[in-house]
Amino acid sequence: MAKAIHAMFRVLDEARSVSFYKEAFGLDVADRLDFDSFTLVYMKNNSADFEVELTINKDRTEPYDLGDGYGHMAFCVDDLDREHARFEAAGFSPRKIVEFERDGVLLARFFFVQDPDGYQIEVLQRYGRYT
Repeated sequence: MAKAIHAMFRVLDEARSVSFYKEAFGLDVADRLDFDSFTLVYMKNNSADFEVELTINKDRTEPYDLGDGYGHMAFCVDDLDREHARFEAAGFSPRKIVEFERDGVLLARFFFVQDPDGYQIEVLQRYGRYT
């Protein structure tokens, strides 16, 4: 059976991205592999084995074109309202909290935030299938 182990994002500024993921989601650098033309930084926390892999191409100076395909990564938290307030205080500019319902039943509460390179990240209340 396959096991998801990481999601990769190409980033311009290693320090800026590491700082964002550490402050926003409590991820720490688990490993850093430096090569001639690129660096790989693996970040995780004690909540899961899943890692965020940051790829820094050393010759890249322009922001990446993220295209028009909608995609995102998601994290779940125990207290969505507290996290939203913390993100606002940190200057991360989270979007408003949304309550997603189907047939009058709450399925999820969440907000989105954008990382320094423009990737969208969903933050969900730990609830239902999002645990």
